[in-house]
Amino acid sequence: MTEAPRPGIGRVTAAIVAVAAMLPYLTLKILWLAGHYVGVGAPDLMADPAMVGMNAMTFGMDAVGLVLALAFTMRWGLRLPAWLVLLPLWVGSGLLSVVIVSAPVVLAASGLDALDGGPIEPWVYAMVYGGFIGQGVGLMAAFALYARDRWPSVFTTRLAHPFPSLTRPLQRLIAWAALPVAVLLGGVMLAGVIGAHPYLAVQNLLRGTLAIAGALALVALVRGRGRGPFWRPAVLVWLGSGTLFAWGLYAMVVAAAAGPLSAAEGGVEEFVALFGMLTGLVMGLCAAFLLVERSGVGSGVGSGVGSGVGSGVGSGVGNVQAVQEPLEGDDRERDRGAADQRHR
Repeated sequence: MTEAPRPGIGRVTAAIVAVAAMLPYLTLKILWLAGHYVGVGAPDLMADPAMVGMNAMTFGMDAVGLVLALAFTMRWGLRLPAWLVLLPLWVGSGLLSVVIVSAPVVLAASGLDALDGGPIEPWVYAMVYGGFIGQGVGLMAAFALYARDRWPSVFTTRLAHPFPSLTRPLQRLIAWAALPVAVLLGGVMLAGVIGAHPYLAVQNLLRGTLAIAGALALVALVRGRGRGPFWRPAVLVWLGSGTLFAWGLYAMVVAAAAGPLSAAEGGVEEFVALFGMLTGLVMGLCAAFLLVERSGVGSGVGSGVGSGVGSGVGSGVGNVQAVQEPLEGDDRERDRGAADQRHR
């Protein structure tokens, strides 16, 4: 077996940016959890058990991101189980992609006044959201280069690339069923733009748009038609489903905690959050099945596809092998090396 290639300078640089952006946020969370409420004008707020739990949860989420950023710079990162990389990045991308766009837009429109108000000092907001933007951009860039090394077929094949599938009818059913639900949820989010606080308005606009775009892209993926590259609709499905699931899950956790942050949540918001979380999960699982089966044909685009479809479908052996090799092909080490040489 060929030794895993060294990560390129682009991947290392992006990971360093992500880690550097995470450290101030992690430090602040450690101080708050230890009872040092720096930057907080109302210490009783942070002492609330629900807020302690939320701070511990968000600290853990950022710590996972830190470990993944380090994994993207190490050879052992290519040997991690696919789900261990994709699941937290999917959730993190869903959360951070909205913040990356909404925070600068609101700051540009409202200036520093957007940081005023509430029990938290303005410099805390600036540090936290600046860190979110840095770690989001760094993590996503490092992950994109990492994925290009590990799963090159995702970036090199067409949308219409043929592959044997055991679950294609189910994928189509799920995709078409999720489409009207995602469009309805996205429409409610877009309607929430009217009269909302500028930050919430931009967030609702982005989340609603991504929900609808992701559902449409999922239908395009399962249909498998078109000459365009596979990765374009895959990215939309990744962000759309991840945004629905991550923000829905976050809202449900806040509501369940019944702490100070849950005061702003109400009936319609919780309903949208619940169905958004479930719809995003279903969309993500559907895309995961498609990726597992598609990657089973290997990244050598044309090699073995004809015989796999001709004999593998009849006997079922080729299909089963595709499921047993999730997101990896038989020539995965050689593919990684070739991809690494192309992009470094």
